[in-house]
Amino acid sequence: MSFLCVRTVSRFRSLSRALAPGFLLLHGNAAPKTAVFFRQQSSNTRLFSSYTAPSGVEENNSKSALKNKLPPGKEVSSKDAKEKITTSAIDLALNSVVKVFTVSSKPRLFQPWQITMQSESTGSGFVISGKKILTNAHVVANQTSVKVRKHGSTTKYKAKVQAVGHECDLAILEIDNDKFWEGMNPLELGDIPSMQDTVYVVGYPKGGDTISVSKGVVSRVGPIKYSHSGTELLAIQIDAAINNGNSGGPVIMGNKVAGVAFESLCYSDSIGYIIPTPVIRHFLNAIEESGQDVSFGSINLTYQKMENDQLRKDFKMSDKMTGILINKINPLSDVHKVLKKDDVILAIDGVPIGNDSSVHFRKKERITFKHLVSMKKPCETALLKVLREGKEYEFNSSLKSVPPLVPKRQYDKSASYYIFGGLVFLPLTKPYIDSSCVSESALGKMPKKAGEQVVIISQILEDDINTGYSIFEDFQVKKVNGVQVHNLKHLYKFVEECCTETVRMDLEKDKVITLDYKSAKKVTSKILKSLKIPSAVSEDLQPKQQNKRSIVPPKSKEH
Repeated sequence: MSFLCVRTVSRFRSLSRALAPGFLLLHGNAAPKTAVFFRQQSSNTRLFSSYTAPSGVEENNSKSALKNKLPPGKEVSSKDAKEKITTSAIDLALNSVVKVFTVSSKPRLFQPWQITMQSESTGSGFVISGKKILTNAHVVANQTSVKVRKHGSTTKYKAKVQAVGHECDLAILEIDNDKFWEGMNPLELGDIPSMQDTVYVVGYPKGGDTISVSKGVVSRVGPIKYSHSGTELLAIQIDAAINNGNSGGPVIMGNKVAGVAFESLCYSDSIGYIIPTPVIRHFLNAIEESGQDVSFGSINLTYQKMENDQLRKDFKMSDKMTGILINKINPLSDVHKVLKKDDVILAIDGVPIGNDSSVHFRKKERITFKHLVSMKKPCETALLKVLREGKEYEFNSSLKSVPPLVPKRQYDKSASYYIFGGLVFLPLTKPYIDSSCVSESALGKMPKKAGEQVVIISQILEDDINTGYSIFEDFQVKKVNGVQVHNLKHLYKFVEECCTETVRMDLEKDKVITLDYKSAKKVTSKILKSLKIPSAVSEDLQPKQQNKRSIVPPKSKEH
């Protein structure tokens, strides 16, 4: 058994202490800081940690150490000129890069009516055009307070989170204080660097309170699953040390930004990851166009590679054809309207897909076709070239992402729950699966209806009325009084409006729970009082209270 460990790198200071047995250990405010759990390695399994970064960190808190000193009259080579350009860019970065101080708190996983103790963390950010600061979403996730300090200053300025894109792990901060912006220079976004290009990571990692600059080279470019969201997007791998606190800082190449530092690989020699400029521009454009709605395209289907000769023959592919075979399509997606199971996708927007699911990227580089898909906006369509029963077809379809049946991550929102007769109902999420004995099988399922959730009995608050039911913790609720459960809100509404004496709940594995309705309602009130739980239902499930005002019709005018 082998393990892959990836960590986000905002720095934490104080940790929440209230952790339940088997709980996914999350420290600090950010995307998972420390998670301790072990599972069989798979294509979508990651272990997050924020333990000490690998040795070999190249730090320098002095700008002068980076300057290329030449004796008077000596001819400057092209290499020296490049170093001077880099030095100028870093000087510019010093008037742009800031340290971000965050206080955060989030709902507890197993007691969602409570929130964790506040924790403090730090990260980095930098100024972009429009008097905005760009940083990582995991730096400010679940924040209750965000402050920013610029280089060479002792003042912390209050910041407001203007927009967040958790999918791409990016966020925009605003500061309404003219004094802060004095002397600050926005950085300009550049292009994707080539392999072996030199880059500089600028930020505020652990080991000191002043700004730090680390040098490295680009070693790989390709999509990875971002640990903050679980979304597969383009990333750049570099060999510069990216440590706790570097998150959100710029990575400089030449005189422009090549990306945003955000992750590093644990237990490895200086392997860090940065968010490239195409992903950053997609995020910024989405914010400009729609405010808060940041979305990346998704193919919304499962597929397999076509590397087997017999498989290609059986699906009537010619020797010149390459592509991927569709196994299953999300019924809520737009592609479900035009594509079918056993179709072979040959190309997207005229770009051929290889039998290994890769597409041409740059020069002799190839990356997964999912990169082309992810860069699509919700309003855009893609031209899909398909082989169906030996005939070629072309379809235009939107690649708008469909919410998964089981959410991968949830940030900046209150938890949903419902308590009835001591039974605590929750919608299933991946963090819950990672922290409990619930099977991962639900992760591979697709929703059949919009808004569908997997509702489980998280725990049973003991009372005589639920004696013998504790063995059903973590079981999925399939039906209530014979009606299929659509989501938690549906279950809550159906139970509350129950007209029968007994409430019957059909669970997975053909198990059954029955409760006397009136007795269960009384017991619920008693449990809430004894355990000091403020409400039996989360605020998001409760019907919105409308202010009813008596409207007096206007009097008719007399002429």
